[in-house]
Order: sequence, then structure tokens, then C-alpha cells
Amino acid sequence: MNPATPAASFLLLASRVRADEKRLLDAFERRGMRYEYLDSRTAWSPLHQDARERRLVLNREIGHARALYAARALEAAGHVVVNSAAATDVCGDKWQTSVALRAAGLPTPRTALGLTPEAALEALEAIGYPAVVKPLVGSWGRLVTPVPDRRTAETVMEYIAALPSPQSHIVYAQEMIAKPDRDIRAIVVGGELLGTVHRRGEQWRTNVARGATTEAFEPSADIVKLALAAAEAVGADIAGVDLIEDADGRPLVLEVNDGVEFSGFQRAVGDRVDVADRIAEFLMTRAQSCFE
Repeated sequence: MNPATPAASFLLLASRVRADEKRLLDAFERRGMRYEYLDSRTAWSPLHQDARERRLVLNREIGHARALYAARALEAAGHVVVNSAAATDVCGDKWQTSVALRAAGLPTPRTALGLTPEAALEALEAIGYPAVVKPLVGSWGRLVTPVPDRRTAETVMEYIAALPSPQSHIVYAQEMIAKPDRDIRAIVVGGELLGTVHRRGEQWRTNVARGATTEAFEPSADIVKLALAAAEAVGADIAGVDLIEDADGRPLVLEVNDGVEFSGFQRAVGDRVDVADRIAEFLMTRAQSCFE
């Protein structure tokens, strides 16, 4: 990329400096880390030129496509990116995430991929109703659609078939788990679980971006094991792992977020853990192992 200021040990890449990024920059300052902020909207990368100084880059770009290609370009130039381009690629695609979780032997809801809306109807029949249809790429619960029966599924598939993007016609379908009025968010940094929170909301989608509330709790050994294994399965050094409990209380992994937002989590855990500081600490350790 083409930062205009002198070389720095660390680079924080983002198009928006939200509350999370402000916490991270504060943590960098407290630890005396030399860093630079780069707005990804102004970044470009020449393929024929390697970086003059290798850096460790924290990729906080909010848009998946830009985050992925930024990571690829930075790695091609010789930088170390957290999370890696490979992890960003897997986490940003729900089907790839599900494949990675299954390959690691982790419990997940029954899932199918329909390569056309018509095929998705047959997949939904095999999964059984009620089910959920999700976009392959997306966050904050947007366009996640509950499908209680065949009639509703036919209507949803009719809308999907009319979408202009060919990728939109590929349908990710999943069984709907009869869960309690909550789900679980776990944050993993450098192979260590920082904590877990329950997320509750008035809607069936319990995303904090949709107004869900968070409450810290002490996780069971199974939840700890699953969260750590899920982050490892997708290759993410920093991960927000979403889990759900079925009617028998058995935890299942739903997805893994590579660009985890942690403000709601931080409010819930209070001063028990400083997420931004733990990320800064991990980056410093990672830089030492990579560059010294």
C-alpha cells in the first residue's frame, strides 16, 4: 500500500474508525507501539514493488471484499496481516466456514448449498422446516430469512431468483435450531479465549447491531473447547465465534467472524478483560516472532 507518512512498526487498516478502532489505537498508545493508520479507501498497491519495510498489519476493514483484497495485496508485498488473507476468505463466506468447521469435526447445524434457487428448494426439503436462508457473504444478520414452510420457501426463492448478482442465486440453507432466547459470542485472540457473553434480543436474530443486549457468563468446558477449535479451524488469530445451544443444551458453532466487533462484549465483561489491550499485546508478540 502507499502510506504517506514514515514507516511504522504496525499498520491499522480500516475505512472507518469506530469505537473499536479508537480503543485499539488507545491501546497502541498506552503500550508505546509505533503505528500508522491507513484509510483503505485511499490505498493502492503496486504489484511490481515490494515493501521497503515489512510491517504487521491489523486488518479492520469492515467490507469483506476490500478486506480480502487488501490482505492479499499486503501479503504479496511482504507484510504480515492479521487476520491473514486465507482466514478472511474463509470467514467471509458462510459456506467455506461451514466446510472448515465440518472438516475439523465440530458440531454445526445441518447445512446445505443450493447452486440455484430451484435446487435450494430441494435442499430445504431435505433439511426440514423450519429452516433459515442466509447470504453467503454478510454480517449483522442482514438478509437472514426464516423459512417456516415450503410455501414461504417458494416465495423467498422467487425473490432470490430475481436478484441481479449470480452469486446471490447460490443459496446457503441451514436448519433452524430451537434455541433458548439467546446465543453465545466468544472472543478468541492468539489461541486464548478472552471470554463469552450471552446475546439476547427482541428479534430472533441476536446481533448487537440489531439492538441485542449482552451479558457475560462463565463458559462450560465444551464451549471453551469449541470456541478455540473453531478459531483454529478457520485459521483466525483474532476471532468472534458465534455459538448456539440446541434444545438439549448442546453447543453448536454457527460462524466465525474475522473482523470481530467487540464494543458490546467489552461493556458486558467490564474491567475483567481489556479486549483492545489483549489484541495489542498479541500483535506485539506476533511481530517479535515474525521480524526479530
